[in-house]
Amino acid sequence: MNWRSILTIFNFEMARFWRTPWESLAAPVVSTVLYFVVFGAAIGTRIESVDNISYGAFIVPGLIILTVLQQSLANASNAIFMRKFVGTIHEILAAPISFIEVVAGFVGAAALKSVIIAIVIYLTALAFVDLPLAHPVLALVLLVLTSFGFALWGFLMGIWARDWQQLQFIPMMVITPLVFLGGAFYSASMLPPFWEAVAKLNPVLYLVSGFRWTFFGMADVPVLSSVLALAIFLGLGFLAVWAIFRTGWRLRA
Repeated sequence: MNWRSILTIFNFEMARFWRTPWESLAAPVVSTVLYFVVFGAAIGTRIESVDNISYGAFIVPGLIILTVLQQSLANASNAIFMRKFVGTIHEILAAPISFIEVVAGFVGAAALKSVIIAIVIYLTALAFVDLPLAHPVLALVLLVLTSFGFALWGFLMGIWARDWQQLQFIPMMVITPLVFLGGAFYSASMLPPFWEAVAKLNPVLYLVSGFRWTFFGMADVPVLSSVLALAIFLGLGFLAVWAIFRTGWRLRA
């Protein structure tokens, strides 16, 4: 493993993040405050609690996962797509480094950015609600794995996209609906039986449910199911990246 190559890519990507801390960190904080105003204040007056958890606290894990998914996808996809767009991807492909090292640098940086933003959102939420964290170590593990998994798929999305319009298609038309229908702002048990069964076909529900369990000890699906879904998600993403680098699909064109 060529750690110097990984650190070179990683540090370059993180440097862009640290150069613009206001844009990188302020936007998620403002979004979190707005969600609390809209959902916590407006809807929270009608839904006081969910399974004996105040509604304002209940939505925090969903807010964090929502932001992590969006940021991981955006950071990784923009990083690799920009190199395709300006042509510097060929320098990386010609370098004596493996695809694992390339992916580790780009995806690792995108995942770390998302984890930092998630922590900032959590600290912001503490100013609004009393927020227990029953399993902090497992929460951090799930957060890191979720960030890495979606950064990996964001990397794939950046390779797949041929222009800026395609780059925005999946986050807007696929990921955002899945998140909002994945129990980020409600419990699946609140739905009618038929729609609860439909909701459990949504993979994002398993991520939100597992992460919410680390806070409150309650979940819409078994925690092991959430971990298994995350493992499958990571495995499929890694296999897809391996296949792309093996064939050069949309990399060498």
